[in-house]
Amino acid sequence: MRGPLVVKRAFSEPLLLLAAFGSILLATTTLVALTMYASSIADAGVRRAMETASFGQVAATVSASVTAETFPELDRSVRAEFGRAYTRAPAVTTSFRSDSYVMPGQDGRERPELFRFGSYDGLDQHARLVSGAWPRAGGDRVEAAISLSAASATGLEAGQEFTTKGRLDPRPVTVRIVGVFQLNDPFGERWAGEQLLSRGVERGEFTTYGPLMVPRETFVARFATNVNATWTAVPDLRALTPAQLRPLAGAIEQVGERLKAGGCGNCVTASRLPEILTQLDTASLVARSTMLIPVLQLLLLAAYALMLTARLLADHRRMEVALLRSRGAGSVRLATLAGGEALLVALPCAIAAPFLGPPLLALVNLLPWIRASGVRLAPTADLGTFLVSFGVALAAAVLLVLPALAGARRTYVEEQSARGRGGGRGLIERAGADLAVLVVAGLAIWQLQRYGAPVTATVGGALGIDPLIISGPALALLAGGMLGLRLVPRISKLAERLTSRRPSLAPALGAWQVSRRPLKYAGPALLLTMAIAIGIVSMATAATWRSSQLDQARHQAGADLRLSGPADSPELGSLGRGTTFTALPGVTAYSPGFRGQTEVSGENALLLSMDATRLAALFHLRPDLSAQPVGELSRTLVGAKAGKLDLPGRPATLTLRAEVTSELPLRLVLSDALGVWRDVPLGVLRPGENRIDVDLRALAGRSGKITYPLSLRGLVASGAPKGTARLTLTGLGADGRELAAPEVSMEVKGTESAVAAFAPLPPSGPLPVVLTSDLAATLKLSAGQSGRASIDRRVLDIKVVGVVDSMPTAAAGQQAVLADWSTMQAYDLAAAQLPRPATEWWLAASETAPAVKTLKTRPEWDVTVLDQRELAAELRDDPLASGLQGALILGFLAAVVFAALGFLVNAAVAARERRGEFAILRALGVSPRQMFGLLAMEQAFVIVLSLAAGTGLAVAVGVLVVPHIVLTGQASAVVPAVVLDIPWGATAAMLVLVAAVLFAIVAVLARRLRGDRGQLVEER
Repeated sequence: MRGPLVVKRAFSEPLLLLAAFGSILLATTTLVALTMYASSIADAGVRRAMETASFGQVAATVSASVTAETFPELDRSVRAEFGRAYTRAPAVTTSFRSDSYVMPGQDGRERPELFRFGSYDGLDQHARLVSGAWPRAGGDRVEAAISLSAASATGLEAGQEFTTKGRLDPRPVTVRIVGVFQLNDPFGERWAGEQLLSRGVERGEFTTYGPLMVPRETFVARFATNVNATWTAVPDLRALTPAQLRPLAGAIEQVGERLKAGGCGNCVTASRLPEILTQLDTASLVARSTMLIPVLQLLLLAAYALMLTARLLADHRRMEVALLRSRGAGSVRLATLAGGEALLVALPCAIAAPFLGPPLLALVNLLPWIRASGVRLAPTADLGTFLVSFGVALAAAVLLVLPALAGARRTYVEEQSARGRGGGRGLIERAGADLAVLVVAGLAIWQLQRYGAPVTATVGGALGIDPLIISGPALALLAGGMLGLRLVPRISKLAERLTSRRPSLAPALGAWQVSRRPLKYAGPALLLTMAIAIGIVSMATAATWRSSQLDQARHQAGADLRLSGPADSPELGSLGRGTTFTALPGVTAYSPGFRGQTEVSGENALLLSMDATRLAALFHLRPDLSAQPVGELSRTLVGAKAGKLDLPGRPATLTLRAEVTSELPLRLVLSDALGVWRDVPLGVLRPGENRIDVDLRALAGRSGKITYPLSLRGLVASGAPKGTARLTLTGLGADGRELAAPEVSMEVKGTESAVAAFAPLPPSGPLPVVLTSDLAATLKLSAGQSGRASIDRRVLDIKVVGVVDSMPTAAAGQQAVLADWSTMQAYDLAAAQLPRPATEWWLAASETAPAVKTLKTRPEWDVTVLDQRELAAELRDDPLASGLQGALILGFLAAVVFAALGFLVNAAVAARERRGEFAILRALGVSPRQMFGLLAMEQAFVIVLSLAAGTGLAVAVGVLVVPHIVLTGQASAVVPAVVLDIPWGATAAMLVLVAAVLFAIVAVLARRLRGDRGQLVEER
């Protein structure tokens, strides 16, 4: 055969060189694909975050007091600074709000109703005309448009004209209403600082309507008398890359400083964007660093598989190398031959891998969670990709050369004397390197558990990837596998003793073969062990991540649907919201609730109150977070309830008559059939007989309805202004019909609050509560104990009926207390406290989509919807959070291929090396079936030991590592804590499949040995 010696030498061992080529190609292609994947996911995550960011998250505002003279120059400065801060000039809108003007016809009143003028650039893009036209600048009269809500409240309409004067500016202004408009999203984030514009009326010391919207030119010319102007910048950040995040955040933060340095001392800047960009940069860094974990695992596995192949190749050429040395070949010549042979295999892989990576990523695009996120991975090979490919290929070539160089100095005689079965302990074990690796892995995992992510602060204070932490899982797998090798000689000797006592030949010979040369089988066993462990850890991480997304969504929502918003509004009043929400399609259970911050014995805590009898149907509490099941908490949370006086029928008005001895501010507490409590101000009662009429229908709002029957709970007085007052209820009526008045009376002294109940109040006793474990520790109380605690600065006797690790809807580390809705209202009423408003509604629904769709069509209800299913989908589809899953799948598939390839090569080479031994056995009459049994026994030892050790190692690494690499899309700790989820069904299926493939390889090898029978005998 003509040609270079390197090529001739390579083709002399085609099987081993083909195995080396396959290993290097697989390693370079997979690692190149993972590198592309990590970069693509980071870009996609940032892009997705910016595409889905709300107005309030991306907008930046600058507010300043302006006049007609100062506005033009300041406007240019603000717009220039915004253009300087952003990579692309943002859309900037300017809005104004004038001083107060008197409503028409109310000039002489002491407390007239007021209105304001306003201006908002591009208002016609965010609102629709109901009637008339949009105002135009110019002319003697001021043209203005008014919102539909303000027009309904004031009676103003298109075409109406009037003259008014300002409270601070006496110059008359003639105004013509030319249009009525309706905001497209009146309660959206865009109008968060424009409450008057979204609601149409503000009620306080004065009632203010409006604003009447005019063009910017008109406002600056007529109303800019030292008024507030706000510039709002909304950038287009869809093309933002991870590298631009922190620079952009810093540039936006400097806008205010530069404006003040330029002379705008009263400029106030506000934006959540810098914080979001910084958080997103951290999340992107953590996502990339987390994806390095499977990369390093794969690198380690590839390196070991290649070293096994290189060792086999070196063993086969030991005598050849020794003969070459005896004929004058020096170390340099031998190293050149080995290096050329390695490059002959590695360089084609380095060139091909960047082109094979994108098709491999196209398969990743088929994964359900990648498709659901909308991310499309379509990277192309660039310089960085080729650098990675060539770097990995050259490193593989070095690994391929090292074993050959290690034996290049031996002579022919030394090689002959070195041949033999070898010892039972390898060099690594004798040197204790496995224990050293275990110590380093333990340190890395400890740091991972301490920091909660594979990133730490650098010397400069910024965040950076910690190489020790990200290498921890890979080192743990290696250390566990290496420690497992210590068991190979011991288990093989035990197997030899057991099989030697049986009459069967094949098991005895197979066990004896493994026992006499355990190190021959240790290498493949370690490779298989690591591959199986990587596969199971990958599946466990993916399953844990999916379970954690659902746990997070259920914990954050607390129920299938959680509706929040103002407890009372003109459209839906406090007694109308529940009727509307419980009638939503699909709702099967409901509860009004209160959720807000409170102070519990000096500690900031979340106070959560809802109907405890419906906890089992509503409350999403993961079972492991509480020692008591939700059903038991539901029973024990319910305490004494307050009595009530039900009103017959469906009254629209209520009349109370009461006699008092002195002035007394009074409020009526009532409730509806849904359990919503509401206090109604009755005004200040004058000495003597008083008659108070209450419009009950108004409590439901314009579009709400009351759920009857209504129940009277009590009368609450917050104090008597003139010392002492006595009250006696003398009459009660509904819709003009007299009712039997109960005996209700009370005495109020000074500033003390007092209550007169319509029915018996609950007996005194501790309030049943559920506490988070940290709050219970602070109060030094445990489940079943009673004590005293200050809640809302009021000392109460409480009984702890349950302790939970984390309360649903609470943030990470937030202390919380849960109480029954009716019980807490009863205790508050007994203490002459006003009832807590129903700030939230918790709903259970078999299907939430119809209810959510209905709520989205009614923006005037001013409801914030938290849908557990939508939230779970958002968490699942976040590329930064889900990116690890694709990397794990790639790593898992590569690990399985490495394992099969390594096992095939080692088994084939081992069988070929013993062809002579098999020929002798065949000549002695050993049957083909016994030959297969012999080979199967030897390889079964490797397979079974590897599967068992790999599973055990995966469980250990999973427990220590997986809960700490599953993070949120913002790279923060997961609440509730991550629970390891090993999919044992899928794991068992994988183990069976791998075992079947490996035993099939053994069967094929045995069949080949049977077919080579004549050749083997001839060679002997």
